[in-house]
Amino acid sequence: MKRRASSALAAALLAVSSRAVAQPADPSPNAPPNAPPNAPDAPTGSGLPRGPGGAVIKQPEAPAPEAPLTGVTMPRPLNYTDPPYPPEALKAGLEGQVTLQLDIDKQGHVIKALVLEPAGHGFDEAALEAGKQLAFEPARKSDGTPFASRIKYRYAFTLKTAPETEAAAQQKTTAALAGLVLSSGGDAALAGATVTLRAAAGAPGSPGSGELRTDEQGAFSFPDLPPGKYALIISSPGYQPLTVEETLAGGERTEVKYRLLPAKVGGALEVTVRGDRPPREVTKRTIEQREIARIPGTNGDALKSIQSLPGVARPPGVLGVLIVRGSAATDTQTFIDGSPVPLIYHFGGLSSVVPTELLDKIDFYPGNFSAQYGRVQGGIVDVGLRNPKSEYHGLLQIDLIDARAMLEGPIPGLKGWTFLAAGRRSYIDAWLGPVLKSAGAGVTQAPVYYDYQFMVAKNPTPNSTFRVSFLGSDDGLKLLLDKPSPGEPAIAGNIGLHTAFQRLQLKYTNNLESGDKINAVVAFGRDNLDFSISSLYFLLDFRSLTGRLEYSKKLGKGIVLDAGLDMTAGFYDVNVRLPAAPRPGEPPNQPFSTRTVTETRLTGGAYQPAAYLEAELTPHPRLRIVPGVRLDYFNFTKGWDVSPRANARFDIKKDFPRTTLKGGIGLFYQPPQFQEVSKPFGNAKLSSNRATQYGLGVEQEITRQIDISVEGFYKSLDRLVVAAPSRAGAGLTYTNDGTGQVVGAEILLKYKPDARFFGWLAYTLSRSVRQDGPGLAEHLVSFDQTHILTVLGSYRLGHGWEAGARFRLVSGNLVTPFVCNALEGGCDPNRTNALFHAASGVYTPIPLTGPSTERLPLFHQLDIRIDKTWKLKRWQLSAYLDVQNTYNHGNVEGIAYNFNYTARQYVAGLPILPSIGLRGEF
Repeated sequence: MKRRASSALAAALLAVSSRAVAQPADPSPNAPPNAPPNAPDAPTGSGLPRGPGGAVIKQPEAPAPEAPLTGVTMPRPLNYTDPPYPPEALKAGLEGQVTLQLDIDKQGHVIKALVLEPAGHGFDEAALEAGKQLAFEPARKSDGTPFASRIKYRYAFTLKTAPETEAAAQQKTTAALAGLVLSSGGDAALAGATVTLRAAAGAPGSPGSGELRTDEQGAFSFPDLPPGKYALIISSPGYQPLTVEETLAGGERTEVKYRLLPAKVGGALEVTVRGDRPPREVTKRTIEQREIARIPGTNGDALKSIQSLPGVARPPGVLGVLIVRGSAATDTQTFIDGSPVPLIYHFGGLSSVVPTELLDKIDFYPGNFSAQYGRVQGGIVDVGLRNPKSEYHGLLQIDLIDARAMLEGPIPGLKGWTFLAAGRRSYIDAWLGPVLKSAGAGVTQAPVYYDYQFMVAKNPTPNSTFRVSFLGSDDGLKLLLDKPSPGEPAIAGNIGLHTAFQRLQLKYTNNLESGDKINAVVAFGRDNLDFSISSLYFLLDFRSLTGRLEYSKKLGKGIVLDAGLDMTAGFYDVNVRLPAAPRPGEPPNQPFSTRTVTETRLTGGAYQPAAYLEAELTPHPRLRIVPGVRLDYFNFTKGWDVSPRANARFDIKKDFPRTTLKGGIGLFYQPPQFQEVSKPFGNAKLSSNRATQYGLGVEQEITRQIDISVEGFYKSLDRLVVAAPSRAGAGLTYTNDGTGQVVGAEILLKYKPDARFFGWLAYTLSRSVRQDGPGLAEHLVSFDQTHILTVLGSYRLGHGWEAGARFRLVSGNLVTPFVCNALEGGCDPNRTNALFHAASGVYTPIPLTGPSTERLPLFHQLDIRIDKTWKLKRWQLSAYLDVQNTYNHGNVEGIAYNFNYTARQYVAGLPILPSIGLRGEF
């Protein structure tokens, strides 16, 4: 921060010759870093001013301030209370300085004052009494929400030494104000910003006014102003205007730094993607507020933006799953406020289960995550919900896919309590179902989904929060098969799939005065999965209790210890009616639907307690090391898994352009799936899947707006659960004989958001192979994608218009072929592709090669998005057009075969998919 004259000092200069001079010292590091800064920096001191009669008032230097906390608007003095000079000190000709610690509540009142650096001789008592009478503009988050804080405040008691010269007295009649206007996203200078200065409301007289624009460096200056209070309005196209008040003292030059937040175009977002502390992981991907709402191809959905980051593969077809760094979709866990949920996207991946408007943060860890997370060997997505606002706010949005509504604000009659209620439902079934049916697709109902959220919250103390949330999601799909498929003659009629979950969650956080932190969350949940096809079905009802408790203890300078408990438990009820496994002597590749049907019901309990311990060590300002260990238990396997891990970051060059080296290593365990370990389907003697993960990378700033991250990763997999023919000759059995490896590299070249543009280029190179048992051949997994390239950007055109585009180029998915591709040659005309099954009258295909040996053609797609916003007096209206697959490329998603597997053809995915939406907000 630049030095800035204190308004408290200005008041002192107008007092008697033997006075105390005050200045706020460096802000306490205990203030929570919650949001992007949006107000001037806190004062840190002044030069050597002269008092009445020519006395030089010595002002001691403040302690060197620590690095400013990202996203915090620090308290700003509103008045000055002049302490009396102690008589005994004045008589003895003594001077001194006293540093106080002030606790300031959300209203800006000093609720507690302590002497940190005493001076004796009556100075301490005088400073303490005066400090209790100070008033401040409270510390605030980016949305303007005030919060309690703690700062240091210094009084300097000095004596008159010499008469003031006539020149100095003249100098005292003028003041100066200078500063910088920056963007909160990356501290980019805002050239051409308008700075309007006028007399503050209620200020005596008319000290002056004026208007100017910032230069190329974002700088401005008002050199000659009368002393007094001023109101400043700073505005720039594409950013929220900022209004602040400054008090200027004669003979002083006040230097300030203002940061503007991006405008909430269309009111589409209230999202800040961030972390409360430096990441414990090697890689923590974040997407800024300006970016999430405008990424083309996502329909404005924040969570879908994860699919455009490095390390994330394109899911097959329209499946709404996350495939991270060569791992299966089941290897990545998603959380909402620390509570696990079974899915994060609705059917088809058209939308996420949590609306963007409710999000406070999105933390995405593609690998090498810290010990606070476990039970998976892929990646982690942790979504944080925000608290309801303290003023009434609502919105309504409709497009071709779904409609949503939200209302929030204070609860009448309950002081300090706020509420939020939101809901969303798709209506694609209202128009897509009839269209497909008329086209002969045999669909009676298209996918339909809805989700809902309700929460109440309160801050019991200035440093704590408490929230109760209830949220849920529901997806349904029904199809009608008029004709059975060639390979399954007994499967026809109705097909239904229904998934749903609900969570009742209680969350409590407390930042203690000692600097320690408590984070606790507990959730009661219910998950349902219903699948039926003809007379076959699979029904799952799971009632769960999950919880997480973490205590962070600051043991000393550069040492923080995190200890936590992580628990999952519940009761399950499973009803299954499925074909039985092949009997001894029966071919294993006969039609699934012609086997003998068996019915099974299973009930019981499952629990997975865990504990972890982690240290955050900063032995040097440029080095951060995070060692940790996690202990997990799973009652189905009756086994303990110990997971030691370590991550480190080192700033080779800390100043701009910053260069950071990062690396990590650790063990990660994932328990077997329910069907793999539970009788009669699975093997109760299985152990957890295991992965050893390695990561090494570098982050480099190129310019203030552009940086690049390059990271290599390697995962060694063993004890993988694989299915193998049963030794008894009937069906399959599960073993831990699988091994594998994943190796790759990721590149992210990013242009950080400025007033007009944001964008990035993400590229992933990877290879994921498995071996199903000793002596068996290695094979690529079906979700392996060698090359994944994403280029996107969005530009503000002005007058409320914004346009953007996203282009993706991805290696085709892998399939197991039954008939060779004649266009590629090498087909054997004499090969037998299928065997005729006399009992069912259908052909059973014979795989051409091993599993996942043919790669489909290259995938490429262009998405565009156009937004327009109209700002009205009391509300605003926005419209958008989001078009996926703009040039209607027929990307191949699979292969279809004729009845006897003598011919094949490609099956294309979704054609061009436009979405037009309207949104109103007050």
